[in-house]
Amino acid sequence: MYHRGPDDEGFYIDNPPSGPSVGLGHRRLKIIDLSEAGHQPMTNEDGTIWIVFNGEIYNFNELKTELEKKRHVFRSRTDTECIIHLYEEFGEECVHYLRGMFAFAIWDKKNEVLILARDRVGKKPLLYYHRNGSFCFASEFCALLKCRQIDNEINMEAIDEYLSFGYIPAPGTIYKHVFKLPPAHILVLKNDEVKIKQYWSLNYLDKIRISEQEASLEVLRLLKESIGLRLCSDVPLGAFLSGGVDSSTIVALMTQLSANKVKTFSIGFEDNDYNELQFARNISEKFGTDHHEFIVKPDALKILPLLVERYGEPYADSSCIPTYYVAQQTKQHVTVALNGDGGDELFAGYDRYQAMLLTARMPIPVRKLLSLLSVVLPDSTNPKHKLRRLKRFLNAAALPLQDRYLKWIGIFDSTLKKKIYANDLLKQIADSRALDFIKTFMPMVKKNFTIDALLAADTLTYLPYDLLVKVDITSMANSLEARSPFLDQKLMEFAARLPVEYKMRNFVKKYILKKAVTGILPKENIVRKKMGFGMPVGNWFRGNMKEFLIETILSKRSCNRNYFNMSVISGMLQDHVKNKADYSLQLWSLLMLEMWHQRFID
Repeated sequence: MYHRGPDDEGFYIDNPPSGPSVGLGHRRLKIIDLSEAGHQPMTNEDGTIWIVFNGEIYNFNELKTELEKKRHVFRSRTDTECIIHLYEEFGEECVHYLRGMFAFAIWDKKNEVLILARDRVGKKPLLYYHRNGSFCFASEFCALLKCRQIDNEINMEAIDEYLSFGYIPAPGTIYKHVFKLPPAHILVLKNDEVKIKQYWSLNYLDKIRISEQEASLEVLRLLKESIGLRLCSDVPLGAFLSGGVDSSTIVALMTQLSANKVKTFSIGFEDNDYNELQFARNISEKFGTDHHEFIVKPDALKILPLLVERYGEPYADSSCIPTYYVAQQTKQHVTVALNGDGGDELFAGYDRYQAMLLTARMPIPVRKLLSLLSVVLPDSTNPKHKLRRLKRFLNAAALPLQDRYLKWIGIFDSTLKKKIYANDLLKQIADSRALDFIKTFMPMVKKNFTIDALLAADTLTYLPYDLLVKVDITSMANSLEARSPFLDQKLMEFAARLPVEYKMRNFVKKYILKKAVTGILPKENIVRKKMGFGMPVGNWFRGNMKEFLIETILSKRSCNRNYFNMSVISGMLQDHVKNKADYSLQLWSLLMLEMWHQRFID
């Protein structure tokens, strides 16, 4: 894990004559207190408590002051040491005091207890294995798989989940005996018994009575507070800038709070349908940032094998490519970068929210009629085409809320999966309920809670298992720390309790956030259509990537896995290449699945 922490490494090994044997290892990326005092694994004064910690605790100075009043003695300026003393004071309840992103392990030698904890939203990864008297954990798969006890038996249900969503949700992984600790959870290991409990959740039901003006001012205040905390660094920092409302807001407020000129970093494509650089330049010019741009071209895919290795399990969000490159470019100038992640999930920023709210307000007979219309409507092979979006809207109109949501966010739907799955795979996943996973996160299906139900589902699924995984892996692959001000727990808790109409009013997305930044951001950046951080892979599959795609997906090794009906896959591929249909999402997910097999199984 050198890439995650190139600045230092450390080990703690304890192999007592009785009791459990323990080994802790850590790689350090120096951000706060660059001295040797921040070396990990770190211990308390008498060597009875040891910690390995990944992340940042933004309120550590405030915590340190309170702990010193309780006569705790500090030997460093690090947030790591704060967690040790908090644990001494409050035990596993220490997580409630932490404001930041974290994955940590505490070995309590005196009580022979191991505590694992993960931050509230899942910004930092934490994998573990527990079997036959052994317990292993790590931040990435490549590190964990070095444990000799772990075999590479595949979790077949995870393949079904992956092809449904493009990711594998916690607690499962692609490996049958390896698990993810879910966000906002603590794991306690004692006497070879594991207990896992949730320590935090958002409350969408207990709404705040607040005026529109008060709400917009409070959103701005909490954002400034969150950004201010995340400017704490002993190394240079900057910001990712797409030109959308979220990243533009972060950059605008950073310029107000920072004493130095803010460095900004943007990514673009030669294909104008995917290029946002002009919007980013507008923000850079308005706020006088030190701006840097990078154009991603098809030859960028030479880094795919590296990303397959870093992710460690199948992962199908193609925007990991531009995210990797913007992180690589950013690392050449700074070590910490702020981003706009979470703004869509807090304030209703996705187009699908508008579509789903519209259908929720329609009488059922009208929705059924629209669904029938979708059959006769022609399709488009351009994923950005309005006709394509209209057909998807009509196609899902008659479905219940949860199924409608799945139509919008899914990759392979149940109909297409039945066509491509071979009999062997169908038998192995007979009891798999991949789509039920989403439904468990959408309890608020009352008419006036449609938007909150969608926000809750995205915050508990798409955000931690797709977006945050993407950013953590691509940034840390470049030894860059990414910070997300929108995902501060105080801002999240406030946003969840805001009245629904403040998040979307008259089908205006992010209504209260846009109101809060009116007069701060240029109007064109506030009212512009959301583009998303997509990749033109559909066009690349018809051009520079065509041979690589065919050779990989239809290879002898791929066919011999007996997962799929390869004649159907071949037909999809040919239809896509000949521009008869658009299967870019499906083909990309199959490509990444096969590349993962070749790297980790073959």
